[in-house]
Amino acid sequence: MISRRTLLRGAGIGALVVAVPVPALAAEGFVPNVFVRMDAAGRITATVPRPDTGQGVRTVVALMVAEELAVDPGDVALEQAHGDTERFGAQGVANSTSVRQLSTPIRTAAATARCLLVTAAAERWRVPVAECTARDGAVHHPRRGRAPYRSLVRAAAALDPATVPVELTPQDRWRLLGKTRGGRVDARAITTGRTRYGIDSRPPGGLVAVVARPPWIGAVPDTIDDAATRALPGVVDVLPLIAPAEGQGGVAVIARSTHQALRGRDALRVTWRGGTPTADSRAWLADLRAALPAQSPVDGLQRVFEMPLLAHAPMEPMNATAHVRPDGVTIWAPTQDPGSLRTQLARQLGLPASSVRVETTASGGAFGRRIEPDPVLEAVACSRRAGAPVQVLWTRADDMRNDSYRPMSVHRLSAEIGPDGLPIRRAHEVVTWPLTVLPIFSNPALIKASGDHFPYSVPGDVTVAVRPAPLRTGFWRSVYAGQFVYAEENFLSEIGRRSGLDQVALRRSLLPAGSRLHQVLDKVAERARWSRPPAPGTARGVACLEEYGSAIAVIAVAEPSSRRVLRVHAAVDVGVALHPSGVRAQVEGCVVDALSTVLGAQITVREGQVAQSSFGDYRWARIGQTPDVDVTIVPSTAPLGGLGELAYPPAAAAIAAAISGDTPVTGMPFGADVG
Repeated sequence: MISRRTLLRGAGIGALVVAVPVPALAAEGFVPNVFVRMDAAGRITATVPRPDTGQGVRTVVALMVAEELAVDPGDVALEQAHGDTERFGAQGVANSTSVRQLSTPIRTAAATARCLLVTAAAERWRVPVAECTARDGAVHHPRRGRAPYRSLVRAAAALDPATVPVELTPQDRWRLLGKTRGGRVDARAITTGRTRYGIDSRPPGGLVAVVARPPWIGAVPDTIDDAATRALPGVVDVLPLIAPAEGQGGVAVIARSTHQALRGRDALRVTWRGGTPTADSRAWLADLRAALPAQSPVDGLQRVFEMPLLAHAPMEPMNATAHVRPDGVTIWAPTQDPGSLRTQLARQLGLPASSVRVETTASGGAFGRRIEPDPVLEAVACSRRAGAPVQVLWTRADDMRNDSYRPMSVHRLSAEIGPDGLPIRRAHEVVTWPLTVLPIFSNPALIKASGDHFPYSVPGDVTVAVRPAPLRTGFWRSVYAGQFVYAEENFLSEIGRRSGLDQVALRRSLLPAGSRLHQVLDKVAERARWSRPPAPGTARGVACLEEYGSAIAVIAVAEPSSRRVLRVHAAVDVGVALHPSGVRAQVEGCVVDALSTVLGAQITVREGQVAQSSFGDYRWARIGQTPDVDVTIVPSTAPLGGLGELAYPPAAAAIAAAISGDTPVTGMPFGADVG
């Protein structure tokens, strides 16, 4: 086992490089490291081990390093790690784990650098280390004065870190972490166009490819007439792609520009065979309904909830760039997991991992979609054929109609109600599809573990039946929890309405006293002034969730007659909120996703094809529909929790309950036909 503090020399003469193992991941068989380095001029660089898909990982890394090194965040240059699990550990952005798993190792790496610098200064001045302090990029002593970090780098690099005690900066001395001031460190670069996304990656001599994709689900090319395409200016080649080794399959047109590639695709004449040209999501929904058991195990109030397909629809459509050479391959991609992608490509191409480099670009949204490699596999196939770098671009319609969708599901909830109006026994029966992108998710127990987070003291059980998925399905923000929690919370709201119970009091009575959910529920009720009657013409909805090591309660206020959501209040306990403004941004993003899906965004399939092709018919919420969002961060001594997916399930449930008013909610999207 590598020591907790290890100094790696070799980044240049006089440079201080600190590497600290990631203990949270060591049990998975890795010995990963995150790095903080300082050059001879005192310039600080932090390596960000995981991608930033919009959730603010880069900002939190900068704040942690700046806090421990006692410098300004602007003094910390950030370097995005390439794919390398041996060096950086697990690099996947999933399950709201990034900040949780990086906090201790990155802070420890920066604190180790600080302690080495302080020790070097103390030895130079021949004074006790305890008399020295780090502040504003220098070490200070009451009598000896000030030594800038740059003057101490060489001496610090010569020390053995195993002999230097390391202490993290205690929370009561934080200057940056946990403070409300400050936004994203990359905000200016993003808003001025300097940030380079995957779609901006075009190496010198690079070509562009677009893919003619099947007109119905599962079809493959039968005949290809590419004569007209090859005759067009700029077209370099036409390449059939075979799934799954080369992505989702289809016919790629490789050209010298995007415009030429799109023209070439339009000129292709392809006939298709196989697949399911008559597929219809209404029939899929009927199949799920029919798979429910004939009889519920609990007699009493009963409701069936139906959940539609949902697309990820990130603002940056799918793309990837590959340069396959005789000696290896380089990838530029907005991936959620560069380390695993590198391993997969090395295995698939028969190359040593050292010959595969995955450069992680900024990502214009992900929400689970970019954990999949299909655009990269398409780019690799095209580059091998062309002998040059090739960027594969998906149009918005390509992205919308060839996604890995959130599965459909049907939920039947039943409850026996006691004389006091409270539920005394419950049942939740689920029929859904697996996640085809990860076959292990055909296991009902795993689906239940992902989705079922019922926190209330009502005995009962959840059963899951899995039907074969008729199209690609994948991870969508909060995975199965978004569906389970939506059904459970809306069913509990209906129980409260039928029994004439206050919705907040109902939940308080069923939650363990003193629990984290009790605290956030009380706080959000206070913020939303729950004790006052709702304004005329308005209704309110409530929902809670404890998951990802965090707890949240949400109250939504809406006008049922207009289906307009006026306000959403959220109180969240994430343990220690390292970057409060980032916490609020994550909750706000989840609220917009929740509002969009409740108001009607869904994917439907007709005649074998996804009907939606853009934001024109996949109706994500517009600015004018977005409510005021009030986020309260509840002080907590709990360990650091996750956040990226936390707010979506309860926000969707609370919004649906508020819009419904006194009408029972029976599905999602609210007021629309599912399927």
